[in-house]
Amino acid sequence: MRRGRAAYRGRVNEHQAPADPHIVTTAARLLELYPTPPAPNSLAKESPVLTPSHARIIAASPFVVVSTVGDGGLDQSPRGDQPGFVVVRDEHTIVIPDRRGNNRLDTLRNVVVDPRVGLLFLVPGLGEELRVRGTAVISTDPVELARHEVRGRLPASVLVVTVERVYFQCARAVKRSRLWDNDSRVDPKTLPTAGDMTREAGGFASDEEAAAYDRALDARQDATLY
Repeated sequence: MRRGRAAYRGRVNEHQAPADPHIVTTAARLLELYPTPPAPNSLAKESPVLTPSHARIIAASPFVVVSTVGDGGLDQSPRGDQPGFVVVRDEHTIVIPDRRGNNRLDTLRNVVVDPRVGLLFLVPGLGEELRVRGTAVISTDPVELARHEVRGRLPASVLVVTVERVYFQCARAVKRSRLWDNDSRVDPKTLPTAGDMTREAGGFASDEEAAAYDRALDARQDATLY
């Protein structure tokens, strides 16, 4: 992996020769671009613990993005289930079940070598998002797994996150994107399918294979949710 990263750095340097004067490479230059200091509230809203309000948002959230870093690089992985699937154990601790997936284990492979995690919680209809930073461990504690049983199935493991920093993100991004507006919904038929993307990545040799994959996809996913 180190050789791969070195090769990547080499390609970046090659592509940037001669140096691009528009690339920002120092904190001093960054502050020249953004001379206005953060508003006091944008700093005051950060908390070292989960407050009751934070816990209520997590309890209402059916979707969280988990960011990790490890020997394999960076990863951002979605986790979703019914609201309340992420449990706030106390003001320092969040527990996230690992539901069935594709078994790539990108998030979990990262956590075993680097415990740092970032979480982004979304609640449909709410403009503010909740951002959490901390460290995580992977647990197979039978008592903890039992708390996350669904349809008679237990998760293989849970992520136990120790919270270091929490703050809410203002609603500007959601407002600009119109994320929750019904009239901004995109017709999936106008976009590439899972089969299309897999074929273009080299996973399928023909359009027929991709189409067969797409036809079976919904039923396969519904049968393997837990």
